Amino acid sequence: MAGERVLIIEDNEKNMKLVRDILQAMGYSPLEAFTGEQGLALAAENDPALVLMDIQLPDLDGAEALRRLRSDERTAGIPVLALTAQAMQGDRERFLAAGFDGYLSKPVDVDELIETVRRYCDGGTE
Repeated sequence: MAGERVLIIEDNEKNMKLVRDILQAMGYSPLEAFTGEQGLALAAENDPALVLMDIQLPDLDGAEALRRLRSDERTAGIPVLALTAQAMQGDRERFLAAGFDGYLSKPVDVDELIETVRRYCDGGTE
């Protein structure tokens, strides 16, 4: 359902702008964090429908940020998708095994992003 909050945790300004603009055009309300710590705070305060998390962040890596989200009862149930430019064979399986709900590679494929966000915000999964 459009209008839901989607948290983007991404330290690259160009990637942030692209994803934010796509989400806004889809009718979602993006929340922006440039570090893992900012993202954790925003998730706890705003209860987003979905988190799109860069794997390489300046303060925490995405796996540690995910671990902290999952250990907090306020954020444990929020679906979290890994975003990474390090797309290599086996990454999807590795990120899913680490506890991420899904995976998107960068550069972002606009159609895939739209479809994936809609699916998760409508209660679906991978």
